[in-house]
Amino acid sequence: MKIIKRILIVLFSLVALFLIIALFVEKDYHVERSVIVNKPREEVFDYLKYLKNQDEFSVWAAMDPNMKKTYKGTDGTIGFVSAWDSQKEDVGAGEQEIVGITQGKRIDYELRFKRPMESVCDAYMTTTGESNNSTSVTWGIKGSTPYPFNFFMLFMNMDEMLGKDLDEGLNNLKQKLEKQ
Repeated sequence: MKIIKRILIVLFSLVALFLIIALFVEKDYHVERSVIVNKPREEVFDYLKYLKNQDEFSVWAAMDPNMKKTYKGTDGTIGFVSAWDSQKEDVGAGEQEIVGITQGKRIDYELRFKRPMESVCDAYMTTTGESNNSTSVTWGIKGSTPYPFNFFMLFMNMDEMLGKDLDEGLNNLKQKLEKQ
């Protein structure tokens, strides 16, 4: 009986420690990457505002060429939704909706992941004219991990994990647009 009592005390102490540590761990993350595209800003923005075009440069879209894709609304306008469903666990299922457009400057999205884990985060793409023929494109993702699951943020580097995919996608975008 003493052994069971000690095991329960140790387990309770570990759970309590986990919960206490999670109180002090950051919940929010923000990852952002940029690239210079040698094309005029309006041309770059007019390409980016169509959500379907992300299939041509996004790393995530390329992970499963056989994923089921569905669309609702008019692409390039607020309210357009692009949904995906893949049998590959690292792709999963979810949808992305255009929630804001500042013409020529910024597109805001809401990402709603359904599988393998439910979550919601915000994403955006901005364009800034560097010169008449060059545009800085910034792609960012912001989100929050709820308590007590934020504890696991101690073991994940979101900037590194998401940043490499954003970098690769932006480089794909640059190559695609500069070839046109």
